[in-house]
Amino acid sequence: MKQAVSWSEEVKTGQPFLQLILLDRTIQEADPSGEDMEWGMGLLFSLLMGIFAGLLWHNKKKKMKRKGVENKSGVPKGSLGWPFIGETLDFIACGYTSRPVSFMDKRKFLHGKVFRTHILGTPIIVSTDPDVNKVVLQNHGNIFIPAYPKSIRELLGENSILQMNGNLQKRVHALIGGFLRSPQLKSRITRHIENSVKLTLGSWQDMQLVHVQEETKKITFGVLVKVLMSVGPGEDLNFLKREFEEFIKGLICLPIKFPGTRLYKSLKAKERLLKMVKKIVEERKLAMEKTDEKGIIMANNDAVEVLLRDSEEGNEKQSLPLDFISGNIIEMMIPGEETVPMAMTLAVKFLSDCPVALHQLMEENMELKKQKKDSTQGYSWTDYLSLPFTQHVISETLRLANIINGVWRKALKDIEIKGYLIPEGWCVLASFISVHMDEEIYEKPYCFHPWRWEVA
Repeated sequence: MKQAVSWSEEVKTGQPFLQLILLDRTIQEADPSGEDMEWGMGLLFSLLMGIFAGLLWHNKKKKMKRKGVENKSGVPKGSLGWPFIGETLDFIACGYTSRPVSFMDKRKFLHGKVFRTHILGTPIIVSTDPDVNKVVLQNHGNIFIPAYPKSIRELLGENSILQMNGNLQKRVHALIGGFLRSPQLKSRITRHIENSVKLTLGSWQDMQLVHVQEETKKITFGVLVKVLMSVGPGEDLNFLKREFEEFIKGLICLPIKFPGTRLYKSLKAKERLLKMVKKIVEERKLAMEKTDEKGIIMANNDAVEVLLRDSEEGNEKQSLPLDFISGNIIEMMIPGEETVPMAMTLAVKFLSDCPVALHQLMEENMELKKQKKDSTQGYSWTDYLSLPFTQHVISETLRLANIINGVWRKALKDIEIKGYLIPEGWCVLASFISVHMDEEIYEKPYCFHPWRWEVA
């Protein structure tokens, strides 16, 4: 039976959903005389006037600050849009089109490669210039520090990996990076990925319609949670996936926390996630302490053990709190639910639209399969790195998909880059998508062409 392939609505844009919650309240008359209604309407009118006056005062203060910035020579041109929402609606609307970069392109045409705007509750300077982006990224920590939209900061918390800086950031990155690069993990995870893919493909036999993105999420989320916490298939994994799906919907949304809003729902989902993950971390800590008492030295099996063992071994270092470890474990689940499945799904779509690339990719991988069959050896991490065209397909997919479309930073002091002044305290968005889709850098940037990565 021929199967149909369905692309999720999310895949059309590469942007998370923004849910606008509309509250509709019906006022019913309780008193025939109408006095209660008049009193209620008067109270409502007073509240609305108070809110309106507060917004005007807040907006006036922001305008005074803006004038101070605008008077400085070299500050990028641009528009901050409407009060509070800025140009957020246009930014998100462009994300639902076939060319999400159109938001950047329009402003780049009007104001230049570096411009000013206001999105997701934050006034920000956007750079579509690769040279400016390079300076911003290279000066991490001393001139620029991580700074993300309020909805992201609210959800991930003050101890987020994205917002870490200084020695703590270096410490955590070194621990997790060293663990993920270890040969032991690569060997174990390669086998786990292979088994997960076989099981998933086997389940497609009786399916008339295959939702590619949902199926890839089953693989990637399960593999990643296994690496992070050693949680296998079962009720715990199903609970984590269900709550994580609710949690991640709020990463890009208006920063409003009233009950019923997207951010509020996502924060509640994170509370439930934290409760479960912290329980797993506490149980693992007790098990490790019992093992250490017996004098048994064991290798780290997952990210939880890496972070817990560092806390035990560091006599001079402050131990990492369990809440800190739990929060960062949740954050490290994001690639398994969003970025990696999205990239894999788009790779399938791009290859489906380019039969020549698909044929060359299959030939290269079938040759590897033949070699492995003749040698009776299993697949290894280095085998995949030895496939040049497969690597080109991965690079081209990441360029065209723009899963990570930019990074956010905040300037600790005034800095001038290529004649552009970035004032102290202002956020900067180094846009990757604008560089990846720039016709001056890539020929036919909207065309899937893996061969562009071949070294001449």
